[in-house]
Amino acid sequence: MIDRRTFGKAVGLGGGVAALSLTGPQAGASALPSVTPGTRTGFDRLKQVKTGVLDVGYAEAGPAHGPVVICLHGWPYDIHSYVEVAPLLADRGYRVIVPYLRGHGSTRFLSARTPRTAEQSAVALDIIALMDALKIHKAVLAGFDWGSRTADIIAALWPERVKALVSTSGYVITDRKAQLEPALPAVEHNWWYQWYFATERGKKALEDEKERVALCRYVWTLVSPGWDFDDATFERTAEAFKNPDYAAIVLHNYRWRIGLAEGDPRYDRYERLLAARPSIHVPTITLDPALDPFTPPGDGASYRDHFTGPYEHRTIADIGHNLPQEAPTTFAQAVTDADHL
Repeated sequence: MIDRRTFGKAVGLGGGVAALSLTGPQAGASALPSVTPGTRTGFDRLKQVKTGVLDVGYAEAGPAHGPVVICLHGWPYDIHSYVEVAPLLADRGYRVIVPYLRGHGSTRFLSARTPRTAEQSAVALDIIALMDALKIHKAVLAGFDWGSRTADIIAALWPERVKALVSTSGYVITDRKAQLEPALPAVEHNWWYQWYFATERGKKALEDEKERVALCRYVWTLVSPGWDFDDATFERTAEAFKNPDYAAIVLHNYRWRIGLAEGDPRYDRYERLLAARPSIHVPTITLDPALDPFTPPGDGASYRDHFTGPYEHRTIADIGHNLPQEAPTTFAQAVTDADHL
């Protein structure tokens, strides 16, 4: 989930504004048809491809030679966050790629010797390797949670690979130095699971499959308080949590953020670049779901200066953390609009 320091600074600004649902298309992008969330249950095409250190599982929709959109999920979610976004975009002629991130679903490490780390640049380089393997030079990147962070990093460090960006929660590249300082009490409270994962008790819970599934379901209810998902919806995604590297990847990601775990040295130079908080110059739409406890109050002003290219911000009323699955038409519309900025 998003960087607690970014959220803490935003809370410190005070005075939020009323949430607005802004879903109208930009010039050059027509309105997408409205779909009811929960009407689709799966993808037509699931594939595997060897990329860098991984054998990546991914869903694909749309024409093989269409302009590419890569949709990136977060934690604790999987590719089903985009089960209705993907066909909406495919119907507009996009080739939509939705990969399982490392440690999720059918994505596997190619070697038992590869460290099971999940520093932010490692996940971003996984997606660059996926693009290379699929011979995709440039794509629209869209994500939430870990997916937003990954898309932000690629846009910042490899802008030549990004046609446009949709980033839920704005600029969420982790600032590890800032993470060492305490945040406001309400912010620390929201991050209870991060502190839980820092303990041996939390590690044991995440390593136990039954306990981990129960924990992830509880997180869903907290961060999407208005989303009335059913058992089948959660269980489809929970299958992705049974990956043999799931616990190691999730634990490392959250422990690494707060300085309790070291990363793989092969990514150190990228982390040094990210520590400088690089700006993002590609066309971008940022989305803030109003019911997400990690959404800072206001209009995105706390991170606006990080985006220096064509830009638009939207606050989405009555929606929680899993924005693409809770409001697929709104999310897909943002993708097509960003592509026309």
